[in-house]
Amino acid sequence: MKKYKTARESRVVISELMLPSHSNFSGKIHGGYILSLMDQIAFACGSKHSEAYCVTASVDKVDFLKPIEVGELVTMKASINNVGTTSMVVGVRVESENIMTGKVKHCNSSYFTMVAKNDQGKSVAVPGLVLENETAVRRFVRSIIRKDDAKARRDRFKASEFKLEDHLELLKEYNVKVDL
Repeated sequence: MKKYKTARESRVVISELMLPSHSNFSGKIHGGYILSLMDQIAFACGSKHSEAYCVTASVDKVDFLKPIEVGELVTMKASINNVGTTSMVVGVRVESENIMTGKVKHCNSSYFTMVAKNDQGKSVAVPGLVLENETAVRRFVRSIIRKDDAKARRDRFKASEFKLEDHLELLKEYNVKVDL
């Protein structure tokens, strides 16, 4: 295994035509189907980088920006954005193309944390990441900030440290009834 790899070495791109069997009750492509494809490409990218079997540890921020229609060609692009000791953040971009008009729309971008495993299921070290350009540095740093922000959110709302009275005023702006 190489000590360091570039994102380019592990990049994966897949395309699939969206069929009626992939649609939900409103006739749009089911979000769960898209998430499944995203997980598959994140697995492929992470496994390619680590040269090991990978499992999904977390998915950060899934926003469905635009609906995908039956008959559109969905293309997913995955690359390694960040690496730790045994984990990798895989950025996945989802685009759909109307194959009749050629119009392409960005439908989703998400970040999958993948952990490399050996045959016994133990986490194993992954190669470092060579940052070849400003975009690679930006993606790596953005992943660090996203991880720090997530930790701060978790810590801020630990049950043992949550103070109800600090948040009641905020709830007045929302469509809730506090009945304690």
